[in-house]
Amino acid sequence: MCVMGNGARRRGQGGQMVLPIGSAPPFAPKHTEPLVVLVWEWPSKQVPNVSGDVCRELYGITGCLLTMERRLLGQADVVVFPHTRLQPGRDKMPKERLPGQNWVWVSLESPSNTKALARWNQTFNWVMTYRRDSDIFIPYGKLVPSQLATVNIPPKTNLVSWVISNYHRTQKRAEVYRNLSRYLHVNIYGKANKKPLCKDCLLPTTSKSKFYLAFENSIHQDYITEKLWRNSLMAGTVPVVLGPPRANYEQFIPADSFIHVDDFGSLAELATFLKTMNSSRYRQFFAWQRRYSVKLYTDWKERICTICTAYPNLPHGHVYPSLESWFNT
Repeated sequence: MCVMGNGARRRGQGGQMVLPIGSAPPFAPKHTEPLVVLVWEWPSKQVPNVSGDVCRELYGITGCLLTMERRLLGQADVVVFPHTRLQPGRDKMPKERLPGQNWVWVSLESPSNTKALARWNQTFNWVMTYRRDSDIFIPYGKLVPSQLATVNIPPKTNLVSWVISNYHRTQKRAEVYRNLSRYLHVNIYGKANKKPLCKDCLLPTTSKSKFYLAFENSIHQDYITEKLWRNSLMAGTVPVVLGPPRANYEQFIPADSFIHVDDFGSLAELATFLKTMNSSRYRQFFAWQRRYSVKLYTDWKERICTICTAYPNLPHGHVYPSLESWFNT
């Protein structure tokens, strides 16, 4: 590839105008339906079949062609790059970008677990993460309005449980667990305790506990994962959360639906609160069920199809000068 000055253009194969990496698309793409979304590499190890009109058939999203065929790069309106697949380096990425084509950086990991961001300065037009200020917001879950108007609390056989796969003594959650366990017993499951749970066993297991330790592996804005949505709320247990501040959680779920570790002056006070709670007080934590149900986002096809829904309102002509600065803010 020839060396070009900032903003310089040339014509690629087939006579198409191309831009150097780091150049913003000069205009909003004048595409015709369907919008072509090329996933450069699939975010998860299991690559699904995305042939046909999957966005419409599965999620009712029309005018959206999802593809992994790299030969369609010249026709793609949007190209999706999951961070987990960028680690080997830039050599496998396209060397040039078509005018009007937007590149999306995708990550569901926290900044603490996302490395080598500096190499991607001046590369991506949009970001797609769990953060609410992302161009394309993909939460781990959310509450959706429900007409059921019933409260369902599964029978309880123990006080507190925790499912943990990766336990590192230096993590904040490990420190909190060690100190909390001085005052009450915690039933621990998962690979870290050599008690792995099968996929269909997780919810029936955690639902038997009155409380669940929804402890995040790192503490960052909006980083609220399946530990809250699936392991706690969907299971029908009360989450005891360790993560961003309470005010951040309350932007996702009602204030009376969870217990925050920071609500107490000490872990001894927290333990006493959990052990002495009466049934009337306990039921108050489930008032949200009269108005909402939990929706989990676990399918990458659904997440990527939402790009087409968001597309008309996304900023065009923009490039993130420093992805690292944005993500670590």
